Amino acid sequence: MPSRPLRRAAVATVLAGPVGFVTAAAWGLPKALGAHRRRLRRVVAGSPQFSEGKFHNRIPTPALSPANTRDGLLRQWHEERHVGLPGGPIPLAHAALPAEAAELAVTWFGHASALLEVDGQRVLLDPVWGYRVSPSPVFGPTRLHEPPMELDELPPVDAVLISHDHYDHLDLPTVQALLRTQTAPWVVPLGIGEHLRKWGVPEERIVELDWDGEHRVGELTLTCTEARHFSGRYFYRDTTLWASWTITGPRHRVFFGGDTGYTPAFAEIGARLGPFDLTLLPIGAYNDAWHAIHMDPEEAVRAHGDLGGGILLPIHWATFNLAFHRWAEPVQRLLAAARPRGIEVAVPQPGERIDVLDPPPLRDWWTAVGSAAQGSDQDAGVRSSVLARTVTRLLQLLPGT
Repeated sequence: MPSRPLRRAAVATVLAGPVGFVTAAAWGLPKALGAHRRRLRRVVAGSPQFSEGKFHNRIPTPALSPANTRDGLLRQWHEERHVGLPGGPIPLAHAALPAEAAELAVTWFGHASALLEVDGQRVLLDPVWGYRVSPSPVFGPTRLHEPPMELDELPPVDAVLISHDHYDHLDLPTVQALLRTQTAPWVVPLGIGEHLRKWGVPEERIVELDWDGEHRVGELTLTCTEARHFSGRYFYRDTTLWASWTITGPRHRVFFGGDTGYTPAFAEIGARLGPFDLTLLPIGAYNDAWHAIHMDPEEAVRAHGDLGGGILLPIHWATFNLAFHRWAEPVQRLLAAARPRGIEVAVPQPGERIDVLDPPPLRDWWTAVGSAAQGSDQDAGVRSSVLARTVTRLLQLLPGT
């Protein structure tokens, strides 16, 4: 049996790697987490959606199923984390953005990030250019493709819209970069302004709205509309509001779903603020365990109908591995559901610009990419195998083992 000094040395040696790993994982964590809930309270307390210290959906919405399901999800995340990876490189486009904004166009950058052109003005949606959507530079999902365009290549925009504060929709490195390259206001749901203030966004560039609140930017009206979701950047949940958005110009209207489960509110939004020439609706990262907060592709088709949508452009897929479905499954299911209903769908490559008033024929670029083979050793961006090996090695050195 090893002597006590040797055992201590062995433990110290094994700990050296994990301690360094944890230090790297925690680097920059306090800033990335955003504003503390005490700072948020003074901004959000007057909202009808806010009570008992947090925001609520208007209909009962379980974020996750009971504990036994969560335990199963942890096992599933460890065993099936590679299922959602692409089978090959994701092809990127590099749009030639016009000097003047068009009547109605959209450039999709991947996930929920897009640049709208509506009646001669531009609105940037949920911009995320970061490599990892997590508070840590070490843990968390990583990009499956590079950003198709550099942030400093974007033309001046008239507004930046944010749907909620999850890391795959509100990205600190992107916010910091846009502070240098853009001068537009950030139009956000209640509470998110406190994150932005902490990150150095000037007060005069922050507009916070509750559901049904409006803000005018030139000839566009930006309306904060209901979504069915949740919020939080790690320690506390639901301390900031989540939202969908409508962008209404003198001639055209767009609905941006952000990240949401299906809700009857879509029909009310369509009746009050629609119909919409274009809807951008989330179709990926669905799972039975969180069906109330993430639409599946068939529900996106239903929501598009409720909203009185013209062209449907799917978002919230292809860029990050956030669930257990195969990489191309969301768009395949979407097209199967939309086709018999006669719904026109545009599926751009990341970086591709679509003229909504003269859309190109639908082109299948995703089938050639495919999904990762079973047992793939690609990095799923969660580092769960590293963590498991570290814990196992530590346990082997504890007394009595």
